[in-house]
Amino acid sequence: MPSFDTVCEPNMVEVRNAVDTSAKEIGTRFDFKGTSAAIELKDKEITLYGDAEFQLTQVEDILRNKLTKRNVDVRFLDIGKVEKIGGDKVKQVVKVREGIATEDAKKITRIIKDSKMKVQASIQGDAVRITGAKRDDLQAAMALLRKEMAELPLSFNNFRD
Repeated sequence: MPSFDTVCEPNMVEVRNAVDTSAKEIGTRFDFKGTSAAIELKDKEITLYGDAEFQLTQVEDILRNKLTKRNVDVRFLDIGKVEKIGGDKVKQVVKVREGIATEDAKKITRIIKDSKMKVQASIQGDAVRITGAKRDDLQAAMALLRKEMAELPLSFNNFRD
């Protein structure tokens, strides 16, 4: 039976490249000279540093632009709260989302079941496998998921015929 997996996976190589080019731009921009503005990536967390909240928003804008140029969906970013660190410095932790959360997976299976299509959805770890008798039904399911789950950057892989 034809099937595919619905996943939520960022291209971490491109994320790292975007963070590196953002750090380079922050180091060379005139309005950041002499400030503590910086950006770094550890595992799946991007940390933004600055002197004030407005500076963090500027650093975040640079990061968003670089991610967009590298075709990484900015919906992967889970932006945290601004925290104060020593003196007048602030930082913000941005998590890079990977995998479909359990409640989102349940929502995807509910959407598929409520659509009355001739496909089945099953949760498999941090992915949702969708199987059906015809390829056309699977493509219709992809279109439905893109429309209904617009807040998640879903991608479809492992398409089997």
